[in-house]
Amino acid sequence: MKEKKARVEDALHATRAAVEEGVVAGGGVALIRVASKIADLKGQNEDQNVGIKVALRAMEAPLRQIVLNCGEEPSVVANTVKGGDGNYGYNAATEEYGNMIDMGILDPTKVTRSALQYAASVAGLMITTECMVTDLPKSDAPDLGAAGGMGGMGGMGGMM
Repeated sequence: MKEKKARVEDALHATRAAVEEGVVAGGGVALIRVASKIADLKGQNEDQNVGIKVALRAMEAPLRQIVLNCGEEPSVVANTVKGGDGNYGYNAATEEYGNMIDMGILDPTKVTRSALQYAASVAGLMITTECMVTDLPKSDAPDLGAAGGMGGMGGMGGMM
């Protein structure tokens, strides 16, 4: 029941975001199109050029992950999508290429824009502070603890 409630809330938030700023082609296509527009961008120094390359790779990551999750080769699909125009992308559910908007695969513009802005903000913080503090990942598996009735090492006679 909790999962169902969370899905309904997610859908509500996505719908509100779409009403606020509209929608873009989903499945990572919008980010691929943004990356193609700035692919020739050059920085003022080598550090900026490295940052641009990192940003371009990051913009491909959502599409690559979707393709990887459905067992296809991400590089092949990414290159095919890059070769297309506009809303042309890959529908992972049907394993077909086509117009993502026509296929009903949409992302709220606000969500896509915010993801880019927040990623840039975090990257900027990491660069200026030169360090990062994070939480260790938590394991969902319970600790097994020690087995009962096993006694100690004992009986190590002859050691001294």
